[in-house]
Amino acid sequence: MSLESVNPTTGEVIATYPEMTATEVTAIVAASHEAHLDWRQASFRERAEHLTRAAALLRERSDDLAELMTREMGKPIVQARAEVEKCVSVCNYYAESAESFLAPEIIETDAYKSFVAFEPLGLVLAIMPWNFPLWQVFRFAAPALMAGNTGVLKHASNVPGCALAIEEIFRDAGYPDNAFRTLLIGSAAVEPVIEHPLVRAITLTGSTPAGQAVAQKAGALLKKTVLELGGSDPYVILPDADLEVAVKRCVAGRLLNTGQSCIAAKRLIVPRSHCQAFEGMCVALMAASKMGDPLDEATEVGPMARGDLRDELHEQVLRSVEQGARCLLGGEVPDGLGAFYPPTVLTDVQEGMPAYAEELFGPVAAVIPVDDEAEALRVANDTEFGLGAAVFTGDRKRGEEIATKQLEAGSCFVNTFVKSDPRLPFGGIKASGYGRELSSFGIREFVNIKTVYVA
Repeated sequence: MSLESVNPTTGEVIATYPEMTATEVTAIVAASHEAHLDWRQASFRERAEHLTRAAALLRERSDDLAELMTREMGKPIVQARAEVEKCVSVCNYYAESAESFLAPEIIETDAYKSFVAFEPLGLVLAIMPWNFPLWQVFRFAAPALMAGNTGVLKHASNVPGCALAIEEIFRDAGYPDNAFRTLLIGSAAVEPVIEHPLVRAITLTGSTPAGQAVAQKAGALLKKTVLELGGSDPYVILPDADLEVAVKRCVAGRLLNTGQSCIAAKRLIVPRSHCQAFEGMCVALMAASKMGDPLDEATEVGPMARGDLRDELHEQVLRSVEQGARCLLGGEVPDGLGAFYPPTVLTDVQEGMPAYAEELFGPVAAVIPVDDEAEALRVANDTEFGLGAAVFTGDRKRGEEIATKQLEAGSCFVNTFVKSDPRLPFGGIKASGYGRELSSFGIREFVNIKTVYVA
């Protein structure tokens, strides 16, 4: 068995990697556990020195890493470079902040001394997706390693080159041997890794069905999990919003990474009285977005990561149209090479349609007309997902109230599109998963929150 890296722009096979045997995987898991026993003793200063070096290597190799991402999964090259830089930021953030986040907390009791310590759990298995092949990994690895854990990575099977490049970064940054390793295995080989007694926790970013499968297995073994799963983010446009700003930011949030983002702007909920103007501006901006070779600096929309994913998206569009949605732009698979799908705008999207109920993981915007604010908020929350949400309004105080109290999601933004930031916790509710990454909350997910009581 082998893993193939296939360029989604051309369909050519870039490289083939032999899949690791069960014996090889077991040996890596054991070695990574042994590495943890030493690494957990390292001071925060020593850990930070390695992570700071990893950040410097990311920046030094930015062009090569960006091109690798673009060739393996089609990300527009400008966005790929930005992704590398974001990985630099998360490394530097935790190198600077981890010690304070995990400092013992003194608790006054009747003891001579009592406090809470934050100790590493051990070896963490990371199961990561292809859409942000560096960022998804580093946002886990930076805090996990700073906390004294070690990690093994099961990356998506279509980005093995990225997985190995990440391992190389940590190795060249001077981390102990086996502190961070890549497992070149397919999905069928993951279950035995979860079951391995030396694997103490699992983090997964991926689809809701994948999260359910991992949660079921890990739960049976009483292993800690963090799950960041799918999303169908609602963007609520209120009547007093600056429509031009709202459209620009909705389109930017919809087309980032060719629409292949869990927190993309997926359901655009618009007052019926504003729909015609909103649709006109949305279609104009989506149509003006340049689709083409992702290595071209001017390209804004590249190919989707795989042909089967493009075909699945197209089928969702067709079913929505069959059920009454109107296609204002796109909606047709282009001729020629590559897994391309054009920027597409659907309107008159209603309950029960795929564009309403399912996650559209690609450059398709779904406009949902509503009569009033109450209906807008009902529609926004009428989803199994709860990852991100946004509201656009001229009244910031009202927007803050809606974001805080009325939108059901892990991240709620006012007057801009949803994005992750190392300083802010990131994660979802409902079918979008549980647990948090990033900020002080993320680094405390994979530690033993230990009470120490001295009489």
